Parts: sequence; C-alpha cells; structure tokens
Amino acid sequence: MEQIGEGQFYLVREDVLTESMQKMLEAKRMLARGEVTTIQEATKRVGLSRSAFYKYRDAVFPFESIARDRILTIFIQLEDLKGSLAVLLEIISEAKCNVLTIHQTIPVQGRANITLSLDVTEMEIKVEAFLQRLKAPRFIDSVDLISSGVF
Repeated sequence: MEQIGEGQFYLVREDVLTESMQKMLEAKRMLARGEVTTIQEATKRVGLSRSAFYKYRDAVFPFESIARDRILTIFIQLEDLKGSLAVLLEIISEAKCNVLTIHQTIPVQGRANITLSLDVTEMEIKVEAFLQRLKAPRFIDSVDLISSGVF
C-alpha cells in the first residue's frame, strides 16, 4: 500500500482525534500554563501514559500554535493632534504587540491616515477587543482591519 501524506500536514477537528491525542494536548496546555511543572505530573493528571505523550507530542499541535505569523495590518483615520501617535503606540505596547511598519500620511485639513503592520504573536486579548481599544481615544475617526494572519 502506498503511504500517503508523509511529511504533509492536515487540519482535522478535535472530535476525530483519538482520546490519547486529546489527553496529550491537554497535558501540553497544562504545562504551557504552568499548572504543572513536569510531564509526569501532567500525564498523571490527565490519565495518560508518558509513552503516549511522547508518541504524539511532536506530531499533534493546536492549529493556533502552527500559525506563527500573526500579523495584523490596520488602517486608522485620526485627527492630527500633538501626541496622538504616541497614544496609539502606548495602546499597542500595552496589548503586547510589536510594530513592524508605520506609514503616516501628511495631515490634510487636520486629518491623517496611519497604516500599521503589527506582530500580535504575544497579544493576549482578542483582536476585536484590541480594535476597540484603538478606537477609544477621542481623536480617532476610524479603525479598519485590512488584513489578518490571526486565527
């Protein structure tokens, strides 16, 4: 029989994974969150053998952990006020985003446009909540998501 998919990746729903695979994923989550400190402790808590954990740990991953390039591109229209860009950058920093690019147009009639590309790999809030924070300052006219590598 010809082997299919060697070295290829597949996206599957969680409910079709074996029970051992699901338990291994839960053990990895517990380790990542710091709920447990050792693989032995994690596998014991989820009811999985260590050998099954090691069998699947490098082969089964949550989808979001594979999507490494988490980049948002945002278009912002705002009133041209002294310090407004600094306020936006503070919001971005507080959300644990990394600015990759900034393009600001020359203000026309007291309004400017800013296009930002942000690495949001370490962002801990949902994209929708982040966009709402960007819209909060009184000098912001609009915030539009242009593209997203975030799932």
